[in-house]
Amino acid sequence: MNFYSCFDKTGKVIARCQTKQEIEVLKKMGRPIFEVKEMKNEESVVCSLTGSPSDYNMDY
Repeated sequence: MNFYSCFDKTGKVIARCQTKQEIEVLKKMGRPIFEVKEMKNEESVVCSLTGSPSDYNMDY
C-alpha cells in the first residue's frame, strides 16, 4: 500500500493520503498542495500502525 505526503510551498506537511484520489479531493477543497511525495516503506508502516493517514487531514 502506498502513502503520500503533501507539502505546501514552504515545505510543511499539510496532509497525508493513501490514494491519489484523496489528493485530488484535497486540491478541489482548496488545500495549497505544492508538492506530493510517496512515503518510504518504513514511513508507511508507521501510518498503517497508528491509524489512517486521513486522520491527519483535520478538515477532510
